[in-house]
Amino acid sequence: MEKTMKEMRNGEDKSGFGGGVEDVYGEDCATEDQLVTPWTVSVASGYTLLRDPHHNKGLAFTEKERDAHYLRGLLPPAVLTQDLQEKRLMHNLRQYEVPLNRYTAMMDLQERNERLFYKLLIDNVEELLPVVYTPTVGEACQKYGSIFRRPQGLYISLKEKGKILEVLKNWPEKSIQVIVVTDGERILGLGDLGCQGMGIPVGKLSLYTALGGIRPSACLPVTIDVGTNNEQLLKDEFYIGLRHKRATGQEYAELLDEFMCAVKQNYGEKVLVQFEDFANHNAFELLARYRSTHLVFNDDIQGTASVVLAGIIAALKLVGGTLADHTFLFLGAGEAGTGIAELIALEMSKQTKAPVEETRKKIWLVDSKGLIVSSRRESLQHFKQPWAHEHEPVKGLLGAVKAIKPTVLIGSSGVGKTFTKEVVETMASLNKKPLILALSNPTSQSECTAEEAYTWSEGRAIFASGSPFDPVEYNGKVFVPGQANNAYIFPGFGLGLIISGAIRVHDDMLLAASEALAAQTTRENFDKGLIYPPFSNIRKISAHIAAKVAAKAYELGLASRLPRPKDLVKYAESCMYSPIYRSYR
Repeated sequence: MEKTMKEMRNGEDKSGFGGGVEDVYGEDCATEDQLVTPWTVSVASGYTLLRDPHHNKGLAFTEKERDAHYLRGLLPPAVLTQDLQEKRLMHNLRQYEVPLNRYTAMMDLQERNERLFYKLLIDNVEELLPVVYTPTVGEACQKYGSIFRRPQGLYISLKEKGKILEVLKNWPEKSIQVIVVTDGERILGLGDLGCQGMGIPVGKLSLYTALGGIRPSACLPVTIDVGTNNEQLLKDEFYIGLRHKRATGQEYAELLDEFMCAVKQNYGEKVLVQFEDFANHNAFELLARYRSTHLVFNDDIQGTASVVLAGIIAALKLVGGTLADHTFLFLGAGEAGTGIAELIALEMSKQTKAPVEETRKKIWLVDSKGLIVSSRRESLQHFKQPWAHEHEPVKGLLGAVKAIKPTVLIGSSGVGKTFTKEVVETMASLNKKPLILALSNPTSQSECTAEEAYTWSEGRAIFASGSPFDPVEYNGKVFVPGQANNAYIFPGFGLGLIISGAIRVHDDMLLAASEALAAQTTRENFDKGLIYPPFSNIRKISAHIAAKVAAKAYELGLASRLPRPKDLVKYAESCMYSPIYRSYR
């Protein structure tokens, strides 16, 4: 099955799209003719090959490959298919009763056999998503020092100041397309986990590959370690990070700036840098500082906003009316809350042609001090100020629900059990079908459970949460709660940026992603009360989101990959990484 190197690299003769995303392994086009390794890539032999997670296939090496690559005697004689390996591993994973044990088993597999790890994740996405990401990844980060085995990703601490470019060059892969970076200060709803936050970039990037088809070799997880204010970790003998309080101010800003400059210098203009789980004060500042000079995205602010907006747009088919007909009340005015609110206001402005300053008035936020109103403006952080509307002060969420009479209630507070029975019953008394989104992660921090939302609203609520909940039976009817999971958006969003060669992120791209996701929800989903499509179709969904995001990049003149492919959905699918084993010569 001989191929020219040009065909192996990108299949450009076949697609007519001027070549896929640059790929030294020839993995861009996941089509059948790409399944033989290009002759320019040397695959290690013998014992070394079995220890290389990128090329190891375990018992799936054929008799011919065992001879050619000096594997005779290093493996038991049985030859298994990849499907049989998958079946065996899923059987083993299901034996574990403790989710963290499943997480460590999956991480071990990733370090042993990368393609099999991704095949498992893609084929069993609904079952394994909560294992490799929320909620289990939160516990994994809390215990990262104890379960740490092999380093994944790059650790850049204050010790590396002045040499970050050299540190980036230590990473073995040269062609990086997505970097997910955290400083570990606000991991999920769990607070400051310092250097142990690495579990988040690692988990996010495994989803970029499984759900969005970005090559694993093009993904780089990074943790910036500037210390931690978590006393428990500072006293923990197994803690893997710097043992001092967090650096702030100029020292922090200089380290981040050196990192961002080094990234651009080493990987070019088109590398996507996703900021992840930074504390509010840094998250907004970093996004504002770098959005005009780098391709940057903050999933907590923008990804959350996009997925929630998609759910709301889809839910309108169940509750009726346009966005502008609804009144929104948020509990939580941090990066997630204000990010979602702003994107809703932008979409409303786009639909009604009213200025965004006007559409913001349909959206109200409650923080720890009560309803955000104009009399509080002077004492508010800058990102809360646009939401300070004319109204008398109101303490507490229940008072705000009674005063504002919202049709949509959104929780992004990070505090569990805050949507009380009274709050949900009041929402149900005001609305025939109240839309209730309890978005805080992990499950323990959710504002209310699915069962509480359905029971207290007498089965009338349309509910979605950040972490997964099981279906609920109420009055003989089964309700399937939706999950407003960022994993619907960011993998397809990233793929769209990459296939178009985008050089900047624009808010219109986020709106395009929301509309694309909402369009994937079917009548069958609505009949179960679902406002999101099932995760089992996630690669198809990601391809549609990527196509819409790429189309917007071309429309805005921000795309550098020319000429524009004729069929962006097909092109997105053709660029997706396939975890199927390749034949070695």
